[in-house]
Amino acid sequence: MMMRADWFGQHLPYTLSKYGMSMVMFGMAEEFAQDGIACNALWPQTTIATAAVEFALGGDAMLSRSRRPEIMADAAHVILTRPAREFTGNFLIDEHVLRDAGVTEFSSYAYIPGAELLADIFVDNINV
Repeated sequence: MMMRADWFGQHLPYTLSKYGMSMVMFGMAEEFAQDGIACNALWPQTTIATAAVEFALGGDAMLSRSRRPEIMADAAHVILTRPAREFTGNFLIDEHVLRDAGVTEFSSYAYIPGAELLADIFVDNINV
C-alpha cells in the first residue's frame, strides 16, 4: 500500500491510528509466529454502516452508501479458520478475503440494496 499526503492532511489522527495499528500487527506477527499465533489486519473495502459512520462521519447519506458490518464478520471468520502457522502478517481487505474464499455475491452486504458504495479511506483503485 502506498501512503498518500491527502490522507494525512484530511484525517491526521485517524491516519496515525490506522498506521500505528498496522505496525503493531506487523510486529506482533513476527514476534508470535514461532508460537503459532497469527496476527493479521482486516480493513473494509467500503465504508461500514456503524454508529461512527452514522453519527460522526455522514449520517444517513453515508450509511446508505455503506455495507453492513456482517461483511467484516464473515471475512474475519475466513481468516480465523486458516492455520495460524501458515497465515500471519497479512494486510487484508474484506471483499478480497471473501472472493478468495469463493464468495461471488456481495449485494446482500449493502446497507441499502443497489446503492452506489463509498470506498473506505485508505483504499485505492477499487470498483465497488
